[in-house]
Order: sequence, then C-alpha cells, then structure tokens
Amino acid sequence: MISWGLTFFLRFPFSPLFSALFTALSASFRSRAALQLEILALRHQVGVLQRSVKRPKFTPADRLLWAWLCEVWNDWHSSVFLVRPATVIGWHRKGFRLFWTGKIRRGQPGRPAVPKDIRTLIRTLSRENPLWGAPRIHSELLKLGIDIGETSVSKYMIRCRRRNCQDWRH
Repeated sequence: MISWGLTFFLRFPFSPLFSALFTALSASFRSRAALQLEILALRHQVGVLQRSVKRPKFTPADRLLWAWLCEVWNDWHSSVFLVRPATVIGWHRKGFRLFWTGKIRRGQPGRPAVPKDIRTLIRTLSRENPLWGAPRIHSELLKLGIDIGETSVSKYMIRCRRRNCQDWRH
C-alpha cells in the first residue's frame, strides 16, 4: 500500500515538481560555466519559440550559435528541445565546410598559371625533339629545377602533325 502511494505521486501530478527538484539538485554540482551555457541555450530556444508563429524557424545566426555551443559545451545534448542533436551537428559540419571553402577561394581558384617563359621552353623542347613525350620533357624540366606537373607539360606541348596518308612509308 505504501509503494502504491509513492508511485501514484511520482506518476501524474507531481512528476514535473520532482523533475525540477532533481534538476536543481544536480545543478548544484555543475560548474558555473556549464550552468551559464545551459541558461543561454534554454533562453535562446524560448526566444526562437516567441518569434515563431507555428513552427520554430532558425536563422543563420541561430545555427551559428548552436554550432558554437556544440563545440564549446560537452553536455549540450541535454538542453536541445527544438531540434534533434543530429541537426545541430549537421549545422556544425556545414559551417566547417563553408569556412574552409571561403578560405580556399580567397586566393586564385584552380591551378596556378604557368609563366610564359616556361611555356615557350616546353614548346621549344617539344618542337626540337619530336620523339620526346610529356614524361621526358617533364623530367628534363625537373633537372633544370623547374617544378611543373606532367599534365601541364602535356597541355603546352606542340603536337606534331601526322599526314593523313595510308602509305606504310609515312
């Protein structure tokens, strides 16, 4: 009879009260920084709900905040109620990709341009040595200290014209 009365109190009317008391008791053992981050996360979610009409709508700034919280706070999973943790991790990954994409694209996109004197040297070598292919010219340029890729060498080589003849002598 006593156990039935205890489960009755834990089941319906007082379960939010016990949950709040347990949370408050466990919060006294956490660090101040963790509590401040949890308060920030919960207040942010309340703000998102207040500005949304039907469904919570997250702005890029909201996504950035959650990606940052995911990075600096270990126990962020326990405070996310509006979205799934997998969604927050996806936002974090997308931000990481955008960061590195922007960092790479600030310079010149693509392969660096080959200087004109090296291009003329490649053409001269291929014209004077028609039997040399791109690997041989590439190795000769490496011996001279010119660091260039073999595909770039083949791109700038002069192609020798073959006659369109069916004769075996040509």
